[in-house]
Amino acid sequence: MNVRNIFQTAVLSLLLLVPSAWAGPETNTSLGVTIKGSGLAVHGYDVVAYFTEHRPVKGSSSYSMEYEDATYRFSSLENMKRFKENPEKYAPRYGGYCAFGVAEGAKFDGDPYYWTIHEGKLYLNLNGDVYMTWNEKIPHYLDISEHNWPKIADKKPGELTPTKPRKIK
Repeated sequence: MNVRNIFQTAVLSLLLLVPSAWAGPETNTSLGVTIKGSGLAVHGYDVVAYFTEHRPVKGSSSYSMEYEDATYRFSSLENMKRFKENPEKYAPRYGGYCAFGVAEGAKFDGDPYYWTIHEGKLYLNLNGDVYMTWNEKIPHYLDISEHNWPKIADKKPGELTPTKPRKIK
């Protein structure tokens, strides 16, 4: 393991110990869309490309539009048109917050490189470890996330205290 990997592992470990660091920017839109300082949804990645190219693709400022208080960028005019015709199909669930985090009753910034399309919906996760956990039991965590989301959707990340996911009866 090189010095860079050791440093990245140490930083990630610290983030996992400090829930407020996971929260990312303080936002409070109707969907809770995670945005970075520039106001970009999904860190500026093209949400349509996850469905068409099956990978994260950086969007362009030449193809952008506002939706739910955030700026979405696209890699092509065609993808922007697709999104405009049906944004609910392409916008990430839970406003782009980490889907597993929502199961914990929290809002953690979703990383565009850790994503899943499940039953036609896009879900983001905080990091690789969380992504692996989420994907082991998507239906289980999805039940919990769907139960939790209405309670936390309008809250700022810093207002939430993560809890251990539990089984919904």
